[in-house]
Amino acid sequence: MLETLKLETKGVPIYVQIRDQILAAVGAGTLRPGERLPTMREVSVALKVDLNTVRHAYEAAQEAGAIVMVRAQGTYVTQQPPVPPAEELDRFARQTIAAAGSAGIDPAALGLRITEIAGGKSS
Repeated sequence: MLETLKLETKGVPIYVQIRDQILAAVGAGTLRPGERLPTMREVSVALKVDLNTVRHAYEAAQEAGAIVMVRAQGTYVTQQPPVPPAEELDRFARQTIAAAGSAGIDPAALGLRITEIAGGKSS
């Protein structure tokens, strides 16, 4: 996972970028339930960012229910993916619609494509 982490300079806080990449990897199945994540120190060194920034990202991913941090043992992907509350899904949907609109993408077309991909019909 360490080699896939990338930081961009687009105004998004670093911890949010790290958290979102962890959540995306868990959601995509790249990180599987029970899999151990790199240590916070390893991520900090690899990305050349402050350890507290990585800690903030890991804590945020844990609050989202995607990972669990076990003191003196490591950080692992949770066994059961969390079921987000409806408000969280609505917030994410609105953010996605806004991002699509600002990129000139029709949100309805994007929704159909997401449904196709989720159903295994990626082409």
